[in-house]
Amino acid sequence: MDVGAYLSRIGYQGPTEPTLETLRGLHRCHLFSVPFESLSVHCGEPITLAPPLLYDKIVRRRRGGFCYENNGLFLWLLRALGFDVVGLAGRVRNRFTGRLGPPRDHLLLLARLGGQRFLCDVGFGDGFLEPLRLEPGLEQPQEGGTFRLGLAGGVWALEQLRAPGGEGQVLYTFTLEERELGDFAAMACYHQQAPSSLFACKSFCSLPQPGGGRLTYMGWRLIATRGGERTETPLQPPEIPALLQHAFGAQLSGTLVPKDQDIQPPPEGEEMGPAPPTE
Repeated sequence: MDVGAYLSRIGYQGPTEPTLETLRGLHRCHLFSVPFESLSVHCGEPITLAPPLLYDKIVRRRRGGFCYENNGLFLWLLRALGFDVVGLAGRVRNRFTGRLGPPRDHLLLLARLGGQRFLCDVGFGDGFLEPLRLEPGLEQPQEGGTFRLGLAGGVWALEQLRAPGGEGQVLYTFTLEERELGDFAAMACYHQQAPSSLFACKSFCSLPQPGGGRLTYMGWRLIATRGGERTETPLQPPEIPALLQHAFGAQLSGTLVPKDQDIQPPPEGEEMGPAPPTE
């Protein structure tokens, strides 16, 4: 795995010393270059959480992935550049069902710099664009919105605020127990087949857009959001592969089977629950 090729893949040309400036630049470049996507699940590409395989997919084949892939490879890059960074496990609040996913539902990263800690996440989708300081109650405005971290009983919660000083919506919860990529192997399988998983139920590919907004392919639609406005363009199946390559740089090695199925409620006994309060 070649650091220079990785930096070229994400279009990063800045300094590489392990500083906050570097971390911010790498985080933004990664998010704007590597799609958050579920395409492998729907075109017959099994996902295995081995860093060389993730490197081949994301860097050499210029694809994207879900959280374990994007954050898993970003973890390798940051460590290769000398950052003190660890993996953490989270539980995402599903925006379709309003429920939290199972334990280890999400991989995110924690970087330690100069006595401070920063949350990094290049594998969530419509989240924060630059690392967040790990400080409860602090409102952190940035281009993608205003974010706040809550802490209760050892569980952190990431919120996106509707307005500064106002109420927020929980995006996911997490703890500070350190995790390695291999700890998520079972959940990577879950997300490729479970009817309560976004990735198994919907074929999608998504990138933030320069100047604000987001472009998302999902099922048989192209969705563009900007400044609170949303437009949807219906797609015919033969159009989709060319659109993915043109709009997202994603060239598929298999035949995509589009899917936009309703996400099923989690089965009884599965460790899910409503999003907790963050106060």
